[in-house]
Parts: sequence; C-alpha cells; structure tokens
Amino acid sequence: MSLRPFHLAFPVRDLAEARAFYGGLMGCAEGRSSEEWIDFDFYGHQIVAHLGGEAGDRASNPVDGHDVPVPHFGVVLAMEDWQALADRLVAAGVEFAIEPTIRFKGQPSEQATMFFRDPSGNALEMKAFADDAMLFAT
Repeated sequence: MSLRPFHLAFPVRDLAEARAFYGGLMGCAEGRSSEEWIDFDFYGHQIVAHLGGEAGDRASNPVDGHDVPVPHFGVVLAMEDWQALADRLVAAGVEFAIEPTIRFKGQPSEQATMFFRDPSGNALEMKAFADDAMLFAT
C-alpha cells in the first residue's frame, strides 16, 4: 500500500515566526501562502500554518516515564534523518518538552523520539524506528 500525504492546519501567532521555524529551522520547503496562511512541505505532507493565535491545550499524558504533550503532531523519519534533525535542534537551542531519547528500550516498539513546541506553542513529536516494521508493534 502506498501512503498518501496527510494535511494538517494549525494556528500560529505570527507568520514570519512560523516561516523561520518551519522553513528555516525545520527545513520544510514553503508552498503557497497568503497574508493569513503558509503551506509547508512537512516531509512529504502538507501542513498549513494559519494566522489565528497560539495553540490552546497544554494537557499531557504519562508515557514511558515522560509527560507527553497532547495534542501533538509529527512524522516518523528514517533514523539518520531523525538524528540530523535532533542535532540541528539541539545546536539551535530549542527547548524540548522531552529531550531526544530512545523510548521503550528493548521492546518491539523501541523508538527514537523528541518533543518540542513551535513558537506558537504547537507540540511536535518527531520519531524514528530502527525497523519501520515495528511502527504498530504491540
């Protein structure tokens, strides 16, 4: 089965800030835009930053000893791409909700993960598996 790209629209407080974060720091190519929104190529998926304020909910759930921000979005990267992004974010001084780490060590669902927020407070999780076949392992 070939996966189709997903589409996600989310609020941001400032488009220039979103452009610097998603386009500059995250390396997402910019697509169409207006004075109210910007499309980004989020690793082959379409995300749209809409001018509309800060993210609202700051809830979290405990997962493997960490407080995972809910809601959040992200993508599963190849391990080398995940590590390159983690290195870039650390070098840029990004504040992490959960530092780059390996979660569920020794279990079938073992994964590299990191959580951080964009300047508008939207929570992102970027993750990677040594074996992508383990994505839905129980």
